[in-house]
Amino acid sequence: MATPLAAVERVGSTKKTDRSASFDRKIGYTPGVSESSAVSGPRSQARKRILDAAYDLFSRRGIRAVGIDEIVERAAVAKATLYRHFRTKDELVLSFLEQREELWTKEFFEAEVRRRGATPEERLFMIFDVFDEWFRAERFEACSFINTLLEMGPEHVLGRAAVVYLENIRALVATLAAEAGLRDTESFASSWQLLMKGSIVSAAGGDLEAAQRAKAMARLVIDQYR
Repeated sequence: MATPLAAVERVGSTKKTDRSASFDRKIGYTPGVSESSAVSGPRSQARKRILDAAYDLFSRRGIRAVGIDEIVERAAVAKATLYRHFRTKDELVLSFLEQREELWTKEFFEAEVRRRGATPEERLFMIFDVFDEWFRAERFEACSFINTLLEMGPEHVLGRAAVVYLENIRALVATLAAEAGLRDTESFASSWQLLMKGSIVSAAGGDLEAAQRAKAMARLVIDQYR
C-alpha cells in the first residue's frame, strides 16, 4: 500500500521520514515548517483539538464548506495557534485524510472485515455487511476520500491524496483476494471496488439497501475469478 502522510517534523526543521516524503512526492506536495505532533503539553493538546474539530467538520460537510474560522472556534484556539501547527488549510486537510485512513480504513473497516469473516472469501463479502451497518448509522457521512476527490478534482493536491487513499483500499481488497486464492487479483480488486464505491454513492443518495444490492452483484463477480 502507498504510505499516508506521516510527517516527522521539528520546530525550525522540515525533516521527514523517507516513507512520508515518498507520499508527498506522489501527490506533488511541498510541506512547509510546522510544529511537531510529538510536542507534549498544551501545544500537543491544541493540535489534537484542531484535528478533532477538522475531522468532524470535514467528514460531515466536505472541504470548501468549512472555513478556518469555524475550525478555530470549534477547537477553541487562536488562529495563530492553528497556523503554528498547519501552515495552510491544505496541510490541515492532508492531516485529516491521514487520520481518516487510520480511524476509518484501518481501525474500523479493515478490522471489522477481518474480525467477522471466518475465511478469506467470507471477508470479501463481509465488506458489504460492514457497509450495510455503516450506511444505516445515524451519522453516515459517506466516503471522505471519494468526497474530497469529487470536490477538489484529481489535479488538486488534495484530490491526488484522496486517489492514493482510495488505492490503498483497493490494495487491501487485492490482498484479501490473494488470501482467498482468486486469480488476477488486481483486476478483481478494481471490479470489487467499483461495487464498493457505487454502493457508497447510492447510500448517500438514500438507498439503504445499496450494500446488499452490491453484495448480490459481487457473487457474480467473484465467480469470474475463481
